[in-house]
Amino acid sequence: MDAAISDLDLKSSSILEVKNLSIGYDEVLASGTNLTINPGEIISIIGPSGIGKTTLLRTIAGLVKPLSGAVQCGISKRGGIGYIPQRLGLVRHASVYHNVSLGARAGTPFRSIHDDVDGFLWSRRKNRVITAIDAVGLTDKMREPVRRLSGGQQRRVATARTLAQQPELILADEFLGELDERNVQIVVDAVKSLVERGSSMIMVEHHEYRAIELSNRVWRIKDGRLIEEVLT
Repeated sequence: MDAAISDLDLKSSSILEVKNLSIGYDEVLASGTNLTINPGEIISIIGPSGIGKTTLLRTIAGLVKPLSGAVQCGISKRGGIGYIPQRLGLVRHASVYHNVSLGARAGTPFRSIHDDVDGFLWSRRKNRVITAIDAVGLTDKMREPVRRLSGGQQRRVATARTLAQQPELILADEFLGELDERNVQIVVDAVKSLVERGSSMIMVEHHEYRAIELSNRVWRIKDGRLIEEVLT
């Protein structure tokens, strides 16, 4: 079957369905992958390094073309998928505020100032930015250039950028890396707040105990297959 990413044939209750998906680059990393995620769910993908976890996330995000199978997405709005990559993709010379505002901009429907009415959308976007920065505990760093922040602080900026976007689906690749336990809890609480309002998240997580603690379901890539773990 030809590879496809589409919004067709999706069950009404699902945000995303992965059907018989094969992923990889020069060779297949995982095949026969089937996965459904519903509103309000957090799903973790676990397994050793180099077996396709990040590739699966990038394929779902539409950044890597599937080798075969289909990713069917029920996202209806512009900016409905938010991606937190391992390499963050921040504008290092720009401020925390500017970086987070890029997420808010991706999640608002207008592209031109002429589409705004009395500055309402601009004001709403500004509120999103400030709220997201506060949620990850970086209010005092709002005007600081990203390059001056620690690795953990930069990771929180990347999370705030996605929170400001307010996506229906968050794809997070090791987004809790470099954070101490206190800041892990701050970031988790901020993300869970969005999920409780109906968003969903698929996260790649290195620590299995954390994946089990945070997720509704946990899937492991093993021997080229995605297998659901039985949680007790």
